[in-house]
Amino acid sequence: MKENNLLTEGDVNFSDARKSWYQIMDFDTMKLLDEDANLFLHQALSTPCLDVIESCEGIYITDIRGKKYMDFHGNSVHQVGYRNPYVLEKVKQQMDLLPFSPRRFTNKITIEFASKLISLFPSHLNRVLFAPGGTSAVGMALKLARVVTGKHQVVSLNDSFHGASLDAIAVGGEEQFKKYMGNAITEEANNISQPSTYRNHFKDGLDLHYADELEKVLEQNPQVGAFIAETIRNTDVQIPSKAYWKKIRQICDQYQVLLILDEIPIAFGRTGKMFAFEHYEIEPDIVCLGKGLGAGIIPIAAIVTRDKYNVASDISIGHYTHEKSPLGCSAGLAMIEYLEQNEILSKVQNDEIYFREKMLELQKQFPIIGDVRGIGMLWGIELVKDRTTKEKAISEAEQIMYQCLENGLSFKVSQGNVLQFCPPLIITRIELDAALTILTNALEKISFNNN
Repeated sequence: MKENNLLTEGDVNFSDARKSWYQIMDFDTMKLLDEDANLFLHQALSTPCLDVIESCEGIYITDIRGKKYMDFHGNSVHQVGYRNPYVLEKVKQQMDLLPFSPRRFTNKITIEFASKLISLFPSHLNRVLFAPGGTSAVGMALKLARVVTGKHQVVSLNDSFHGASLDAIAVGGEEQFKKYMGNAITEEANNISQPSTYRNHFKDGLDLHYADELEKVLEQNPQVGAFIAETIRNTDVQIPSKAYWKKIRQICDQYQVLLILDEIPIAFGRTGKMFAFEHYEIEPDIVCLGKGLGAGIIPIAAIVTRDKYNVASDISIGHYTHEKSPLGCSAGLAMIEYLEQNEILSKVQNDEIYFREKMLELQKQFPIIGDVRGIGMLWGIELVKDRTTKEKAISEAEQIMYQCLENGLSFKVSQGNVLQFCPPLIITRIELDAALTILTNALEKISFNNN
């Protein structure tokens, strides 16, 4: 495996920087990390582990040594923070009453949650189905699209991720999930370019032109029934223009292709609105939800779609054991109530203004920062060796990540050189400033060492 591939996810590799990181760990931590490595199947992006976590609260995760990390990654489940007291209390109450509901029965909290969730969407999106995880939600969306359109092929974006099951990786664009999986996996989807402004190859620099690739595929392939994409790309944070999504919606309508938006990592206030598609004034055909839907407490996911697509009663679209989970639904309902009662969306919009200002100041200060892009509390800093050539600063990104980890700030590195910041939406301004100080110090140290 090439060195750059080892560093694509900066927290999952066997580089020299990772070895140095382990040297600062104590005996008990290393013993547990070794046990973990000996017990679990090894897989890309998940092993080796960084540390051993013992507890969590608010924006923090704490390891067995008592070291706290501000978690700006959180697998996108922690919109309302870890162990949110309001959500925990609601789940505990439900646990004492009805922790599980078998199939063929429904329950009050599931109906209440479904009603509340649907009320947040445009009126035409008024049918819901729950699942135990986001990958399953994507699978249900793909199956429903086949039933509705009678077509079996899908268009997605290059390097996209929509889950790790066979059906989800078939439409995704990440090659590390498709390796060894056979020809059927590679034949399922047509991948087109991600819309980009920073690495845009069009003369006018507009991302609108990337939508033309979808039309070209649909012109040549009448067997495509759906286009699936993250409304705003979560990993290295790509924020398409309104013109891009307007054109995608128009093309899907013209060719009678369902528009499936994967908002699993970015819904529920992450972008400053309840759902990211609200920024674009479009209405999708199916929306996939998950991760933060269960408030980082109980896994639950969902698809929301139109009533006219309620046409698959003769087959099982989901049929999961925990489909109508009372615990998952109580967590989801409490999470939404917490967002609304505490006006979290307004808070995120204000935090965005502040964070953008600070990020642009860092870009002026450090030439290694080639691009800053973000919305709400979802941000990416792209590091480059040279702003003209835009050569990726991969080793520098990894060094900065470990510097930040050592000082109590955890985040993800995507594409090898993009620092991704995804903090809990409840973060205070004092905590945000503390994180920015850690980042600034790391940038200063790496910049000094490289000069």
